Amino acid sequence: MATKWGICGAGKISHDFMVALKTLPAADHQAVAVASRDSSRARDFAKQHQIPKSYGSYEELATDPNVDIVYVGIINPEHLRVALLMLQAGRNVLCEKPMAMNLRQVQKLVSAARDSDRFLMEGLWTRFFPVSNAIRCLLSQNDVGEIKMVKAEFGTCMLETPRLVEKELGGGVLLDIGCYCLQFVCMVFSGEKPESVHAMGFLTEKGVDEAVTIVLKYSRKRMAMVTVTMAIQLPNQATISGTKGIITIPGCMWCPTSLVVNGKAQEFPLPAPSQPLNFTNSTGLRYEAEEVRQCLQKGLKECPELPLAESELIMSILDEARRQLGVVYDQDTS
Repeated sequence: MATKWGICGAGKISHDFMVALKTLPAADHQAVAVASRDSSRARDFAKQHQIPKSYGSYEELATDPNVDIVYVGIINPEHLRVALLMLQAGRNVLCEKPMAMNLRQVQKLVSAARDSDRFLMEGLWTRFFPVSNAIRCLLSQNDVGEIKMVKAEFGTCMLETPRLVEKELGGGVLLDIGCYCLQFVCMVFSGEKPESVHAMGFLTEKGVDEAVTIVLKYSRKRMAMVTVTMAIQLPNQATISGTKGIITIPGCMWCPTSLVVNGKAQEFPLPAPSQPLNFTNSTGLRYEAEEVRQCLQKGLKECPELPLAESELIMSILDEARRQLGVVYDQDTS
């Protein structure tokens, strides 16, 4: 029986999610409803993606009994309210990253999921790419020895993008793309909490983080360094350096299709999209969608490869980095 998806939000990322969903068997995945605060937008989205139902409010989607799980693809400051609405209505939820604006909000969602006995996962899609699976396999087999240093960088020019620069829209480079680099570090170090977090960087005139480097110190003389910026293009690669070798993601570390292990390259091509995409390699959203299906079929309430405790850890590091930089959102004080 197909997993029946409700799509919350009719923006760019929801479009790409739908295109990715169509690369999977229709017998396994079906979008049955879409909701937007603008009913005409929802209707247009439904028509474009052949979705049977469209709603002009999130509340209508929350009460649709035909929906197995809701994909929440709206702006960051709305994640808490809308994901809570879905969970409390008895819907399972896949919430786009970041799951919320700070750790306190993430913990509120985790509590709501457990209270309602529903599945909840953060949409950190990178974790489910074949490249990430290959890395976990290499680490488990000790192919590059004991890991001593992890580096991840992600930078692209986004200073003209409102959701990045406007504080009320949840702007700032850390919440938008910093979480990708941090999830990579957390994956390599198996969700271990760092001993210390040191952040440095620059803010925009509007008070959100523009460029940041975070140094994480772990036990047993291990370190990680994350650099993100929305001002310039970076090589966007990641490296894992161990006592017996190096694993490299040579580019697009947040949506990887290639891997280099001790100089030997491997390719993991993506299926071609049926419609134009808004973001790089977005058909890779198929992997997190299939992971969700597998979790639901097993009756799981969280994903073993991305447990809720790890979403809490990632957000706690982001909170500490923002604290050191002096970035404060209304949600931090309310």
